[in-house]
Amino acid sequence: MTEHGDKSQAPWKVLQRDPCLSFICGGAAGALSRTAVSPIERVKVLFQVQGGGGGNGGGGVSYGKGTLATVAQIYREEGYRGLFRGNGVNCVRIVPYTAIQYTVYEDLKDMVTGGVRPLATGEKLACGMAGGLASVLGTYPMDLVKTRLSVLTARSLKGVGGAGAAAGTAAAVDLSMWGNLRSIYLHEGGLRGLYRGFVPTSLGVAPYVALNFALFERMKEAVAQTWPATHKSQSPAAETAVVLLVGALSGGIAQSLVYPFDILRRRFQVATMNDGSLGFSYTGTWDALTHIVRREGVRGLYKGWAANMFKIMPSMAVQWASYDLIRRLVAA
Repeated sequence: MTEHGDKSQAPWKVLQRDPCLSFICGGAAGALSRTAVSPIERVKVLFQVQGGGGGNGGGGVSYGKGTLATVAQIYREEGYRGLFRGNGVNCVRIVPYTAIQYTVYEDLKDMVTGGVRPLATGEKLACGMAGGLASVLGTYPMDLVKTRLSVLTARSLKGVGGAGAAAGTAAAVDLSMWGNLRSIYLHEGGLRGLYRGFVPTSLGVAPYVALNFALFERMKEAVAQTWPATHKSQSPAAETAVVLLVGALSGGIAQSLVYPFDILRRRFQVATMNDGSLGFSYTGTWDALTHIVRREGVRGLYKGWAANMFKIMPSMAVQWASYDLIRRLVAA
């Protein structure tokens, strides 16, 4: 009887150990956090891709009256579903994306320290950077599709389905992830097309993840040292509150420091949409940076920053808190 009970518990015990534990908790936390802020994510992307020579992003629709006003505009023009356009693809992407990040970070952390000491600051940054690069490499094509779906608007879809159809172009826009992946692969250079913008994305994501992990752990340590009574009490509510606050701050600071690369990431991802009609044409990362500064000023490198803070701070708060909570529940 005891032997049978032990066998029935075996799969659960496997899930309670790393790397399975980090992978499951990281993926679940990522999906929860991104769904919670999906409307703000779409607003941020729409802001980021405005300013090309071909007009505004989203089929000529103008967005620029503020984050909440843009959310309201999307709702009026596209309804509730418009607020979450691209979120399905984003969740398909974000589950492995965050799962890989946390798994690589935790595994490297154990490998470097042997589980007997905390990571030094440089080690935290290195482990975080490795996690960031691994996650981008594994999920970039889905991020590309998510960005393109986010840029589509009700007006641009009507334009393609109406006058465009009459002119003999596509009668409908494929909004599926696999359809878009296939189209990019077949018509935009194969694997190279699926990884268009990978370099500027990596230049932004790798240091962002490194800073996010390092800042989060350092801030948690600082809280424990400054308010030892709160740390020692082990109150679940107090612990969750600390994780929420620290997660929001670490995510906001890290994202602000690397934000121009996020602009480049989105611009490269939509450059070939609709035969380049958005007006973005760059020969490389440096060319894109100088081009944006010349045409849009330094402020052009921070388009959508406010919307991004609306998104990234609550998103990272939820992600870190979810990861911490799910990990404790599964490991219990």
